[in-house]
Amino acid sequence: MDIELIIQSVMGLVALLALLLFLLFLTSTSNSNKKVSKAKPVVEKKTTPVKSLDNMPNDLNSLKNIIKDKHSSTEELREALDLVIKYHGTIHTKLGIRAHPDFDPYMDILFTICRHPNADKDMIISFDRELGRLNPEYKQDINEAITKGLNSRRV
Repeated sequence: MDIELIIQSVMGLVALLALLLFLLFLTSTSNSNKKVSKAKPVVEKKTTPVKSLDNMPNDLNSLKNIIKDKHSSTEELREALDLVIKYHGTIHTKLGIRAHPDFDPYMDILFTICRHPNADKDMIISFDRELGRLNPEYKQDINEAITKGLNSRRV
């Protein structure tokens, strides 16, 4: 009598497992269709005309917002990074061994540009070199921020 109960329990659990696996595959295929539909606006956004780069603001927060925008084109990113170097390239000197609190926005820019879908290696390298050239005491901190940004990329 005990063996029959065990066999019935195992068969019931196998049936329940089959049902759950079916539901898992059913929901995963419907989610993948939703992801494809979400990806279409990004493609459409890339085909929009480029904003006028001549009227780009020069303050650091506006430039940082352009860099953080996932829909910014490569040209917009390059222009924003050039303006960051041109107008905000020099960082305050370090406070002993610690970085100055004004270095935080630059670290955020470095981290963001490494993760941006429209950023290329030449853009990242040139920004790294220019920022390191203008601020040699921050070279190690700049390298650490770039390393963290590149390591956090989704492959």
